[in-house]
Amino acid sequence: TTGLSGSDVDKLETACKAKGVGGIVAPNFAIGAVLMMHLAELAAPHFDAVEVIELHHAGKLDAPSGTALSTARRLAARRKDKPFAHRKAEKETLPGTRGGEEGGVAVHSVRLPGFVADQEVIFGLPGQTLTISHRTTSREAYVPGVLLAIRRVTAEPRFYRALDELLGLGLG
Repeated sequence: TTGLSGSDVDKLETACKAKGVGGIVAPNFAIGAVLMMHLAELAAPHFDAVEVIELHHAGKLDAPSGTALSTARRLAARRKDKPFAHRKAEKETLPGTRGGEEGGVAVHSVRLPGFVADQEVIFGLPGQTLTISHRTTSREAYVPGVLLAIRRVTAEPRFYRALDELLGLGLG
C-alpha cells in the first residue's frame, strides 16, 4: 500500500463496486502485524510519546513501509484531541537521524540483509516504556491473511480497507 494514495484506494473501491466484486487493500496481510497495530491503537490514549521503527530486507526500495505509515496514522487518529509529543533533537549532528514524522509520530526505517519485515511501536512515559513488536521470519507469515482475504472478497462483493475488518478488530 505504500505507493497508493487515498484517492487511489477510493478509485479501486469504486471500480470494485461498479463490477460487483469484492476487494481489499491492506497495509499488511500478516495476522500478527495486524494484531500489533491493533494493540498499539489500544495503548495510544495512555501514552504521551511514541515512535515506530520498521526494519526490512535490503531489497525493499521504499521507506517507510506502508505498515509503518498506516500504524503512525492510526496512532495519531487515536490521539486527535491530544497529539503525541514528538521531541525533536535540539542539535541534530547528522541530519535525518531522528527519522521522519507522520502525525506527531516519529518513524524510522532500517534496510539490512537478514530481515524480512519487522516493526516495533515504542511508547514512553516518565519511568516506563511499552514496546509492541512483530517479527516476520519468512514470507509464509502472509499466507493465512491472504487466504482469509481471498475467501471473504470472493464470497461477498464488499471492499475492505484493512485486514482488521476481516478479523473483527473494531475499536468501537
